[in-house]
Amino acid sequence: MATKRTTTKPSKNTPAVCSPCDGSGMVAATVRVGRKRRPVGQQDGICLNCLGSGLAPDA
Repeated sequence: MATKRTTTKPSKNTPAVCSPCDGSGMVAATVRVGRKRRPVGQQDGICLNCLGSGLAPDA
């Protein structure tokens, strides 16, 4: 009698996409200048939630 072989199914633990940056790893940061701190534009900054990886951190 032959032994029964079982195959393992691939895990469904695909990492979730980071919500603040939508998976890009970059977020828009407002640039402010002057004494009244008026906004003049935006520049890209690294996402502090996922640290630029684009994947949601494990809780």
